[in-house]
Amino acid sequence: MAIDVDTFERAAPAVSEREILGWLEFGEAARHLASEVVESGYEPDLVIAIARGGLLLAGAVAYALDVKSCGALNVEFYTGVNERLPAPVVLPPLLDDAAVNGKRVLLVDDVSDSGHTLAMAVDLMRANGAEVRTVCLYTKPRTILTPDHYWRRSARWITFPWSALPPVTASV
Repeated sequence: MAIDVDTFERAAPAVSEREILGWLEFGEAARHLASEVVESGYEPDLVIAIARGGLLLAGAVAYALDVKSCGALNVEFYTGVNERLPAPVVLPPLLDDAAVNGKRVLLVDDVSDSGHTLAMAVDLMRANGAEVRTVCLYTKPRTILTPDHYWRRSARWITFPWSALPPVTASV
């Protein structure tokens, strides 16, 4: 059954209470973040996305940095608009721990909201012997972990171009 766009929109805060990111601005932000990483002197061996939100940014940053080794860490924390689990949970498929040992990892996510997902992922990478730096499009004022590199700080709900519309489903 298809999800009604009006129903989907009612679940999120009003447009005036949102930060809205478009595709063109996303491209500019990704390039800007890659430039910041280069200017910092950090040369990652691999780029790891926190899936799902970090997948597109990680790909864009990896291309901009010419880093071909990429991976993803699948984490679930938010289960809906303003709904989350008590703590982030790593989901399969799992990352190969040996692949990050001794590597310089650039860990990428869309937003450091509470910061709990990012903090858990950083701890996991470090426990497996990686040197870690973090990149996010956005960081929130309440986060427990401010990323090493971020494009904007916002307290508002963020509408990303890849999640602005409801999921595509088969209509009945």
